[in-house]
Amino acid sequence: MSNVVVVFHSGYGHTRVLAEAVARGVERHPGSTCSLVPVEDVDEHWDQLHRADAIIFGAPTYMGSASAAFKGFMEATASFYLARPWRDKLAAGFTNSGCLCGDKLNTLLQMAVFAAQHSMIWVGLDLLPARSATGVFDGQLNRLGSSLGAMAQSNVEQSPELAPPPEDRCTAAHLGERVARLAGRMGRASD
Repeated sequence: MSNVVVVFHSGYGHTRVLAEAVARGVERHPGSTCSLVPVEDVDEHWDQLHRADAIIFGAPTYMGSASAAFKGFMEATASFYLARPWRDKLAAGFTNSGCLCGDKLNTLLQMAVFAAQHSMIWVGLDLLPARSATGVFDGQLNRLGSSLGAMAQSNVEQSPELAPPPEDRCTAAHLGERVARLAGRMGRASD
């Protein structure tokens, strides 16, 4: 059993779609629960974050880094940084941008460093990159080939109902399920 919180920012709705996919993945693991916390509402949820077994971070990648709203959330944690309430919690991350590359790795690196600063344990994506000779992925997970976390790409002219594509949503769900499974294992190990 694990209690996971997804804290995220979504400027246009596409990253929220990924956050919801991550939550579905968490809840596929028996006994695991997941809560979604938009960064705009985080001030009402600090205690929930402190009690969580794992925190999964999500932000769009804008201009090669996490969105300003997500960075604001990161900076707000300075108020409890020295108390280290997130020490030994699992952490993971996901991001989305309009371009195939969009410098998404930089956003995941920001999140991983942030987690390390809070003495958290980072969980990467345990999937090999998808392979396609034709550019068609037909449901393969990890079509963007990330190892550090889940990456997605949303065509900017498409609404969140259509983008990101199903492969990216399923990759995000896989990450959520993996974090829940590992959090459950850690909980049993500490009993």
